[in-house]
Amino acid sequence: MAKRTCKTAAQQCRYYEVDNIFEYMVETYINGNHSTFSELYHELNKEARQDFVEFLFNEVNPQYHREIIKRML
Repeated sequence: MAKRTCKTAAQQCRYYEVDNIFEYMVETYINGNHSTFSELYHELNKEARQDFVEFLFNEVNPQYHREIIKRML
């Protein structure tokens, strides 16, 4: 199967059948599925990645910020 790239947040929500892809990504990371988180992040387009970073700083417990940002790189 071909890799998914350059997808909007809305496209990802439909594809993975979730209400909020960003929450799903954070939960995936917290549950220890770091490689899955990386795949999900890299499937997003540039705008969605920027929106995810904003979501991260506004909605996620600060104790996870550093870990998640390191994984995004």
